[in-house]
Amino acid sequence: MNRYPAWLNFTVLAVMLLGVLLALPNVYPTVPAVQVSSASGDTYTQDKVAGFVRVVEEIDLVPEAAFVQDGRVVMRFATFDEQAAAQDRLRDRFRSTDNVALTQAPQLPDWVRNLGLSPMSLGLDLRGGVYVLLEVDMQTALQSRLQNYQQSFNDSLRDAGIRNRVDLDGQTITVRLQAPEDIEQARTIVSASDQDLVLLDGIDDRSFRVRMSETQIRARQDFAIEQNITTLRNRVNQLGVSEPLIQRQGVDRIVVQLPGVQDPSELDKILTATATLEFRLVDNGENLPGSRRYPGRDGIASQILKRDVIASGDQIIDAESGFSGEGQPAVFITLDSAGGERMLETTRKNVNKRMSTVFIESKRETIMVDGRPQTRDVRTEEIINTAVIRGVFKDRFQTTGLTPVEARDLALLLRAGALAAPVYKVEERTIGPSLGQDNIDRGFRAVQIGFLAVIVFMAFYYRWFGMIANLALLSNLIFIVALLSLLQASLTLPGIAGIVLTVGMAVDANVLIFERIREEIAAGNSPQASINAGYEKALSSIADANITTLIAAIVLFAFGTGPIKGFAITLSLGIITSMFTAIIGTRTVVNLVFGSRRITKIPV
Repeated sequence: MNRYPAWLNFTVLAVMLLGVLLALPNVYPTVPAVQVSSASGDTYTQDKVAGFVRVVEEIDLVPEAAFVQDGRVVMRFATFDEQAAAQDRLRDRFRSTDNVALTQAPQLPDWVRNLGLSPMSLGLDLRGGVYVLLEVDMQTALQSRLQNYQQSFNDSLRDAGIRNRVDLDGQTITVRLQAPEDIEQARTIVSASDQDLVLLDGIDDRSFRVRMSETQIRARQDFAIEQNITTLRNRVNQLGVSEPLIQRQGVDRIVVQLPGVQDPSELDKILTATATLEFRLVDNGENLPGSRRYPGRDGIASQILKRDVIASGDQIIDAESGFSGEGQPAVFITLDSAGGERMLETTRKNVNKRMSTVFIESKRETIMVDGRPQTRDVRTEEIINTAVIRGVFKDRFQTTGLTPVEARDLALLLRAGALAAPVYKVEERTIGPSLGQDNIDRGFRAVQIGFLAVIVFMAFYYRWFGMIANLALLSNLIFIVALLSLLQASLTLPGIAGIVLTVGMAVDANVLIFERIREEIAAGNSPQASINAGYEKALSSIADANITTLIAAIVLFAFGTGPIKGFAITLSLGIITSMFTAIIGTRTVVNLVFGSRRITKIPV
């Protein structure tokens, strides 16, 4: 009646041993480390380790261990001073080819690391670092797309021999034609460029209007978010931040978490910077439609530039700062194939004509209006360089007109990619490492106190059966840690609260079972029959209670953000593991201890 088959007993034992193995890496402390990753995104193998180790050994530093993890070389050191010295040495030697970041690594034995095991990830509130909430300027994202349509329509109609003028007003593009008989052909050409565009009648028979559909607007907004996430991740990687977390929040916001970073001042310029370049031909008195005057920087004369953009920041695939042949700070630029072809075509047709480099930057300023602070978006467009095209070139060239600091920062931004739309900082929090460690200590102290309180109560009230429940409770904690380590789900401060709650809830199932056993004994049933009935009859109540709580946890995870998700993750895992340990785990132990014996009394 109260016996499991041998295979089931071995299965429970195997699951328990697996849980202990997965949770084992969390026993080892973490120490300072340096992480080296390829700037080009290449994956490093073990044969690269020796080269990096030799570089730090040149300054009499010997790492505790050096190995490859997730395609990156990690070197552990005994002290923070050694870590800082190793970082400086590696950055000096490999600045142009690799990203060097400070991190922490657990002191895992080689056999544990070779099994691919790692401790659970700690959230920003436990590890320390910088939290930044960014808002994406969706209006600018849409405006940028409409400007592309505007130029595309003009080029397509001109190639078809249709004389036209294309104007952009807000979110509406107006196409004006010189000849009314071209209206149908023009509408067909515009519609063929994108079938989702909405075409409306114009003010007369020689014009029509074009608008983006709701589907296109949503797609453009999604693209702006995803493109900005990719660009921000590239920028952070080039800064050498270890294990950054960059993800979407809501419709138009992005969360950036940078563990280990304590000075956000340098990050502000990189995360929110929207600096980019555009290359345009100078309008030498031609007064072409769309040409307008741009101001010059630092003594450079203003110029009237043509509307068509030869190449822009989103077509730049590489950029390096340095100095030109004349000793001026310069950015050496490499374009993609499309930008290179357009530059080649332009320079071939415009030798001895002038081309200007326009520096574009968007900022959000706070001003006082009627004594109250208000924000406004400011877009700066200024010419930093105008040069005569002396020869034909394609995808490699240089631009000057910047200070050394501007050249360095601009090269980093261009290399990491242009933002699809400006981003503005909404919120920023800095969590020091001491506060993070204090959070860890307080959280685990809460777990220990709650755990001990439950153990004492169960042992006192349910005697030997209570001790079996306590064994299940310990197993439950091991399984939660094991699953967090396996899934690499971040443990946050609210997550620790979820574990504390799980400690209390984990014994609920055993309380129901033990009370049911007591009722069966009081009703005159035999001890063995009472044990079997207690587990069987309490199962439905246990399942109902845990399933409803699990549903609530899933809803919290689906609709919550940040800390709420951390709480929901540990609560969900705790419910699943407690169902296993409280029902199958304790039943296995009870069967082994009492199932094969003749008993007249149960210590419950």
